[in-house]
Amino acid sequence: MHLKSLHINGFKSFARKGELDFSTPITAIVGPNGSGKSNVAEAFRFVLGEQSVKSMRGKRGEDLIFNGSESVSRSNRASVRIALDNEERGGTRPFPVEFDEIAIERVVLRDGVNEYSINGSKTRLKDVQELLAAANIGSTGHHIISQGEADRILTASAKERREMVEDALGLKVFQYKKVESEKKLKKTLENIAKVESLRREVAPHLKFLERQVKKLEKSLALREELKAVYAEYLKREDTYIAHHHDRLQQEKIAPEATLEELAKALNDAKEKLEKDKKQDEKSKELVALEQKITDHRNHRQETTRTIGQLEGQIAYLKRRIAEQQKRSEKVTESAIPFSEFEKVATSIEKTVEKASPSEDVSVLQRALGDVLAPLKVLLKNARTMGLTIDTKGEEQELASLEREKEKADALLGEIEAGEQTLQESYTALKQAIESEGAESREAEREVFRIMNEQRETEQVLEKITRELSVLERDRMEFKRELQEAVSLMGQALSRYFDYEVIDTQGKVLTREQIVTETRGVQVERRRALEKMKIRLEELGQGTGEDILKEYKDVKERDEFLVREIADLEASVGKLEELIADLTKQLNEQFVVGIEKIDSEFQKFFTLMFGGGNAALKRVKLKVRKKKDADLEDIEEVPEPEEEEEELEEGIEVDVKLPNKRVQGLDMLSGGERALTSIALIFAMSQVNPPLFVILDETDAALDEANSRRYGDMITALSERSQLILITHNRETMSRAGVLYGVTMSGDGASTLLSIKLDEAVAVAK
Repeated sequence: MHLKSLHINGFKSFARKGELDFSTPITAIVGPNGSGKSNVAEAFRFVLGEQSVKSMRGKRGEDLIFNGSESVSRSNRASVRIALDNEERGGTRPFPVEFDEIAIERVVLRDGVNEYSINGSKTRLKDVQELLAAANIGSTGHHIISQGEADRILTASAKERREMVEDALGLKVFQYKKVESEKKLKKTLENIAKVESLRREVAPHLKFLERQVKKLEKSLALREELKAVYAEYLKREDTYIAHHHDRLQQEKIAPEATLEELAKALNDAKEKLEKDKKQDEKSKELVALEQKITDHRNHRQETTRTIGQLEGQIAYLKRRIAEQQKRSEKVTESAIPFSEFEKVATSIEKTVEKASPSEDVSVLQRALGDVLAPLKVLLKNARTMGLTIDTKGEEQELASLEREKEKADALLGEIEAGEQTLQESYTALKQAIESEGAESREAEREVFRIMNEQRETEQVLEKITRELSVLERDRMEFKRELQEAVSLMGQALSRYFDYEVIDTQGKVLTREQIVTETRGVQVERRRALEKMKIRLEELGQGTGEDILKEYKDVKERDEFLVREIADLEASVGKLEELIADLTKQLNEQFVVGIEKIDSEFQKFFTLMFGGGNAALKRVKLKVRKKKDADLEDIEEVPEPEEEEEELEEGIEVDVKLPNKRVQGLDMLSGGERALTSIALIFAMSQVNPPLFVILDETDAALDEANSRRYGDMITALSERSQLILITHNRETMSRAGVLYGVTMSGDGASTLLSIKLDEAVAVAK
């Protein structure tokens, strides 16, 4: 036996605790009308998870609780517990749990709350249904035929009849798994849509960051290239300046020494000339001219040095202004005053703080508009402002230096003109003195020779001085360039002297090879350097660590979403395969099962009617399905929804009575319908026998002859399933091993009495 007992407390008319033990294959429940017999069948429905209160002859959940009488107060709860045997037989258990006995209990409270438990542990209705489905006890109640529902399987629709047959065949387990898999599939598809939506949201920002990273990579690459070019330029420039400075200083030593010697010799010659008694006015005049020429020469040299310095400063300022103007032309972005930027940032922050708590789409859209407006104004102002580099101060300084140079040039011209005049007078006087050819003029000739050699030496020294002046200007420019390089590229460039200059063939150049390079090549190298600096400014400087970190985070997020979509799609594939496999198993087992039921139905029908034909037929039903409404534009009046048709499979019953022309269920009498439904129910029970079958007065419409046939069938059926029979029929009662009597006293509560027929027969004998 699988059904062990049923405990009822507070359920409908059972105000007090009642217990029914099922120790025999057939148990009969008898009693007068209205005593509460059918409430026992409904108690089975209730504990097995029936959700329709109407099917249990009620309107609300509290209608299932004893409502009280004049002598008995009403109950606040109703509970029904069923005990099922789960001992292992033949290596298997009826239910897939490791308990020898399963107790399922359901409690309903007056507030409509339902509680379920299995072996004392609270659980869900779903868990109860899945457990029972494993033992072919389904929610359609094909194994519980209540009073007045004997022919429910005949009056049901073809689709409902198919569900009853599937339930009887024990296919509910597959159906539960299929429904659960379909729910998981739907949820997985929703998750895929959500993840794809998240990825679409991330995509624009990721593309923006990719562009920024590429720009940053170009900037970093250009920066490294600029470091190498800068280092080579500085190394070459420093080597060139140092080499030529040392050379000029060395070349300057000999002329300076010569000038010192000539000055001493000239002084001696002058002293000798002054002591000469024969010195005349021409000699005095010659000495005076020589002194004036010397003074003019010294003044000219000083003025020349001043002009050289001015030229260096002017050239430096001109190059500086030209570089700044080139950079100003290259820059296309606009400068924005910080106060304007701060004002826009404050406005956006207030707008976002105001809109953040709201979930209204229209409010958020207005907030986006409020954020966009100040940004457009800021962009417009930035375009009209333009970016300029202020060179006004440098231009004023340049003009001042040029005016000083003009004055110095004019002064130099005056000095050179005066020196030229004195030199002509000096030359004429010299020739006059030399023409005399007297020994008295030897001192004058010596002075002339020394002064001429002195002038030539001064010219050589003046050339060296000019070169040193130009070199000193280059040195100042080099120091400024070094400071800018360190400021722009970092302290690493301060160690430029460690850099090795390499030619196109990869060989390291020596100092001699570097200094022999023409100066024009270094000038072109400097121009290329300035162009690279302008490009670097356009790309933006800095390491961009924040951008790289953000790009890495967003990239990892996108890759995670891609993996998530791949995993979900793999789950979709597995679920679709599982659903297809379950559908295949359902269809295969349904086809086999319906053929077996059809065969048994024919046998029972022939037994009940003494002939005739009965069959179950699978039919395809067209069902209209409404299309989903298109809600893209909710302001428009929706058009009438079109309907589409889909096919569903159902079960039809076809019967032909013996010796009658009656065909079809609608033409059967009440008794014939009862016999037909009983034959079909018994046929379903024979193919896949449930643990128990409850029949509530299904034999009420049978005559004596049919009652005996009915009794024979339930006796045969009891060999495979336990039977609980609610009946008034004596023939049916005689087949039971235990009789439970249900009575109702004056307090309106049902009471249970029991008798074992085998013991009663023994006592009667």
